[in-house]
Amino acid sequence: MFFFGNFIAISQEGFLLPKGKKVDRFSFKSINNLIVVPIELNGSKLSFLLDTGVDKTVLFGVTQEDSVEIKNAEKIKIRGLGSQESKEALRSFNNTLKLGDAVDVNHTLYVVFDEMIDFSKYMGVPIHGIIGYEYFKNFEVSIQYSASKIVARNFRDIAKKPCRKCDLLPLDFFKNKPYIYLDIEGEKPVSMLIDSGSSDALWLFDSEKHIDETAINYFEDFLGYTLSGAIYGKRSRVSSVVIGKFTFEEVTAAFPEDISYDGIELKEERGGSIGGALLSRFNTTIDYRNKCLVLKRNRKYKKPFDYDLSGLTLMYDGSYRVKELQDVKSEGLSIAFSGKHNSSTSNTTIRIDPLYQLFTAPKVVIAEVREDSAADLAGLKVGDALIKINGSFSYNYELYELNALFRQEVGKKIKIEYERDNELLKTSFKLKRKF
Repeated sequence: MFFFGNFIAISQEGFLLPKGKKVDRFSFKSINNLIVVPIELNGSKLSFLLDTGVDKTVLFGVTQEDSVEIKNAEKIKIRGLGSQESKEALRSFNNTLKLGDAVDVNHTLYVVFDEMIDFSKYMGVPIHGIIGYEYFKNFEVSIQYSASKIVARNFRDIAKKPCRKCDLLPLDFFKNKPYIYLDIEGEKPVSMLIDSGSSDALWLFDSEKHIDETAINYFEDFLGYTLSGAIYGKRSRVSSVVIGKFTFEEVTAAFPEDISYDGIELKEERGGSIGGALLSRFNTTIDYRNKCLVLKRNRKYKKPFDYDLSGLTLMYDGSYRVKELQDVKSEGLSIAFSGKHNSSTSNTTIRIDPLYQLFTAPKVVIAEVREDSAADLAGLKVGDALIKINGSFSYNYELYELNALFRQEVGKKIKIEYERDNELLKTSFKLKRKF
């Protein structure tokens, strides 16, 4: 629910820390390699993605249960990758936005009204919007992926703070978005957008250099959702990626298809994007003012790159009531005796009534099934509701935990109980790589 109001602007340039405070530290939630941060918008508490790949703050996931005030709004049209159609939106001025202890009292944001834009049901947590450049432009921001912490500080000369185990790399900017050069498979270094809002390791636009149609070193897949809708394409691997002094091998890469760029100005010679599956292997410090990026590898650095091995894309779709039998313990029980109780005999009957807990649980539903995947061959279909996974009810998992389960070791057996057309069915499959 939105409230509209008027507001007299106060002169202030973007986010600022409270007077006397030079460093701000706060936690974020890491979901599928994405950064979810707590935001306050005009006093309402929300959750946004922190995304280096956007230059505007966008509000899109507000429901009837949310009460949000936006100020000084005007109607506009916007569009993004993956769509040739513009969407109706509002541009709202003079909002107060708070992230950590940093506050912007004159923030401009864009409000998109589209029920199809619902990141929350695919991530399993509320996602109300995206913020990027408007925050990063005012601070030196360290993203500690290994500890799920962000440290924002007022700018300093980061080059004069050497780190023996780090690498300091130059950034290039286009349309307020940061770019870095990568060496991919020994080719000429290519300019790549640093995109913390992408969960993949790499998105590459030139598939001809890396896709071998004769060897079939790829598979068709659902790649994800943008503000413009679903994106599909190919998935494969590249043999090597060099970023500064760090080298990775057998890196997963996505090659998006059917994306329309008409009317969208892109950086010349942009080769693609580097996303969370690669960035999360470092504790990163990004400095927009001094145009540099500092990388320090963390405990995830040597983790192998892999895809989902099941072929399933899951989402929350509604909810249902659960009546769950509770474990009965002796502490605090009311014991009822049936019949006459004679302390001189041992013939005493104790009746313990069952205890149940009633609660509402999210329904986990299959949104996509990759063709010829393990799940596809096991008979699972779009719309099936997962009831149990390996004997445990689906509501005992967070959605991101299920996604992680389907990325475990090759050969792991997955047992599924699911509902289709009000019928309870069972199947199983083993996790496997496509190639």
